[in-house]
Amino acid sequence: MTGDEFIRRIRKLGRRNGLPVDFVPHRGKGSHGILYYAGRAATVKDRKKELRKGLFHAMCKQLGIDPKDL
Repeated sequence: MTGDEFIRRIRKLGRRNGLPVDFVPHRGKGSHGILYYAGRAATVKDRKKELRKGLFHAMCKQLGIDPKDL
């Protein structure tokens, strides 16, 4: 899963649950950006490259979601 796909899935999850989701690309350096989900935040690394398993799980934990929900 790439960073862009992760953002799309989080937005879809937010719509299903009625929770606010926002991605702010200018808050990060280079290709990074901040993803806000229901009052929590996680830094999304390079949006065009594949996310490693550990990074994926860490971002899900920061956002307070179960990786299986995606």
